[in-house]
Amino acid sequence: MIVWRKSTHSEGQDAGGTCVEMADLGTSIGVRDSKNPRAGHLTLTRTALHQLTETIRHSDK
Repeated sequence: MIVWRKSTHSEGQDAGGTCVEMADLGTSIGVRDSKNPRAGHLTLTRTALHQLTETIRHSDK
C-alpha cells in the first residue's frame, strides 16, 4: 500500500490550497498534487528529488 504524505512546506487552504504529497515507493519517490490525486504522479529517484529541491531552494525568487 502506498502512503501519501503532505509536504510540511505546502500552503494552507487560504493560499489557494497549493499542496504537494510525497510517497516512498521503495527505490524512488512519488510526488503528486493533493487536490487532484487521480491525475497521476511523478516518479523521481531520490537523487533527482534532492537535485530538484536544491535547485528550487537556491533559485532566485
